[in-house]
Formats: sequence, structure tokens, C-alpha cells
Amino acid sequence: MQDHELRAALRRSLADGQFDRTERDEFRAWLENASPDGHRRAVCQSMAFDLAREAVEQQSVPLHSALNWLERIVKLLTPLASAGSPQTVAEACFSPQHQCAARIAQLFDSARRSADVCVFTITDDRITEAIESAHRRGVKIRVITDDEKQFDPGSDVERLARAGVPVRVDRTAFHMHHKFAIFDGALLLTGSYNWTRSAAQNNEENFVLTGEPRLLRPFAQLFEELWRQFSS
Repeated sequence: MQDHELRAALRRSLADGQFDRTERDEFRAWLENASPDGHRRAVCQSMAFDLAREAVEQQSVPLHSALNWLERIVKLLTPLASAGSPQTVAEACFSPQHQCAARIAQLFDSARRSADVCVFTITDDRITEAIESAHRRGVKIRVITDDEKQFDPGSDVERLARAGVPVRVDRTAFHMHHKFAIFDGALLLTGSYNWTRSAAQNNEENFVLTGEPRLLRPFAQLFEELWRQFSS
């Protein structure tokens, strides 16, 4: 199914604000037959969010119906742990050819307990909105970032802090230049990718996802060390 076909199918499903058993079974059958990877699932989820937002803005579908529809779509798009534990995840994402920002947003949407973020800067509102949404759901989020970059035009760091997300910054003359995040203590994202619009649209960037414990442990340890170090 091509992107335009997928969007049309989602639009038809949303038109009546329902997601009945037949539509659910058809969508599940597509997932089983197409076996979309993480990038493809992220594209589909991004389409669903866009369509739901459009429907609400145009008042063609009531807000509660659009949210219920969106919730069902996201649940189907989120791979079951039994189909492959986080330890088996091995995924690479490259910008600008892949939907990197949508994939990162999906990780926050799927987070259940925690997300520890250690990145140089955050200016992409799509990611920021996903962080805020996860925070409102009760996901424990902590953000470490660079002290100078937080004041850049377009930086969302102060916005996150005002929303109640715990934020800490380095206090040195040098940069806090890491770009990694740990989701639910089980999935590591790391790479060159800055969480910015320019990285998503223009730069040649990358990140990888892995649930390998031998990589998770040192990154988690580093995060805790930096969190303590930047406490004052």
C-alpha cells in the first residue's frame, strides 16, 4: 500500500468517527501482510495524527471521537512486546530520507513508565509535543541539555520546564553534546541526530535503536551520573 492509499484508507476510517471491528481487522491484516518496519509505522502514525487534527479543526468529527479513533490506531501500530522483546530491537534511522522526528515522537507515545533524555538541543515542536503528552500521561521524564543551547531561538527547553518536566543543564564552559534517550529503561536511542527541524529536513544525520543490555547499562549509568552532577 502506497502512502496516498494508506492516507485514503485512514481518512475513510475516520470519516464517521468510528473504528469498528471490520476496519480494525482490515488494518491488522495490512500490518500482518506488509510487516512495516519502525519507519513505516512512524509514517502511518504521523498520518493518523495529521488526519485527526485536521478533522477536529474542520469540526467534521467530534474531538472525543477523533481521540478514540487515534488511540486505537496507535495501539495497533505499537508492536507487541511478545512479538519481539526490546532486547531484539535493532533499528537504524537516517535523515532526511526517513521520518526520524515521527519515530522519536512514537517512542514517547509508546513509553509507559519513563524516558530519560540527554540531548544537545530540542527545537522540533513535534518531538516537544510528544514529550509533553507523555508527561501529562504520567510518564516520568527527565531532560539533560546544554546550558547555552537552551536560550537559542526556537529552543523548547524552557517550554518543557514550564510544563513541569524536570530539566537539568551543564554548568561548564564546554558543551553537553550527547544525543541519546532511554525509554522505559529498556530501549536506547543514540546517534548524531539533533532534535531539530533542520536535522529532520536538511542535515545528513542518523540514530540507532537497540535494546541490547550491554549498551543500555553504560548509557543509563552515564545519565544518572550527569543528572547528579548537574543537580546544582
